[in-house]
Amino acid sequence: MMRTPRHAARVVILSPTGSVFLFREDNVEVGIHWLPPGGGIDPGESPEDCVRRELREETGWTDLEPERLLCTWEHDFTHQGIPVRQHEHIFVTTGPHREPVLEAPDIHWQWLSPQRLATLGEPLWPPRLANLLADTPAEPVHLGLLA
Repeated sequence: MMRTPRHAARVVILSPTGSVFLFREDNVEVGIHWLPPGGGIDPGESPEDCVRRELREETGWTDLEPERLLCTWEHDFTHQGIPVRQHEHIFVTTGPHREPVLEAPDIHWQWLSPQRLATLGEPLWPPRLANLLADTPAEPVHLGLLA
């Protein structure tokens, strides 16, 4: 099947206690999954600029900056009815343990402890996120194409 390339960027926010801020989505195209804030990179936008924009749009936070690239990965799914192969940049930053300023009724979020993240029992994007955060690599890791 031919897939349209799509580029995205996300940011994992770690609280001072090590909890991770994630969204829990349940949609007809992908089903239930947890993922960091972020989304598609607009034309002419850098992955870092995408993360800043998406954080503002999804949480209302404007005071966080991507600190470093944790990993990249690709995955296939259907986005708005179009089969895509998405290449994602996953950044990490630290921030206060707080609620989003903007809260859309269809977006559910939670701060998850490292223990809860490791035993989630529901799909996590990227799938190896809990392991990467438990043993943070010195250099960004390319995870490749993951299901």
